[in-house]
Amino acid sequence: MEEGLKSDRREYPSFPKVGVGGLVIDKDKLLLIKRAYEPSSGLWSIPGGLLEVGEELEEAVAREIEEETGIKVEVKELLGVFNFVIRDEAGKVKYHYVLIDFLAKPVGGKLRPSRETLDARWVSLKDIEKYSLTRTTRRLISRAVERGLIRED
Repeated sequence: MEEGLKSDRREYPSFPKVGVGGLVIDKDKLLLIKRAYEPSSGLWSIPGGLLEVGEELEEAVAREIEEETGIKVEVKELLGVFNFVIRDEAGKVKYHYVLIDFLAKPVGGKLRPSRETLDARWVSLKDIEKYSLTRTTRRLISRAVERGLIRED
């Protein structure tokens, strides 16, 4: 393959990266991670990561959630597809992801952060405003509330 066509770089990519994520809901709590790496380092988001070549979307969601949090999940329905672009000061695209996010239900495992996460927590919806969330995570949670998947008490 020509060098110009092959790029695994996340910063200044040649083409968008496909990312997957899971909004894991257990009763009235959401599973959140504090991101260790850019983009969005230090912010809270749903667990997720890049789709691997040949991997099914749902498999990738389950794998990423377990890798980042220790929680095993059953992946349910598609919640949203988001275009995430960050530009540098010169206007050049620094990061570009197409994020495909699913609803997921915990089925086992023990909560623990990984080397990719600074922290992992179950957070009630009433406490969500105490966390600095990524814009995409905030939009996804709003969508889940609108659809009645989680209740504001």
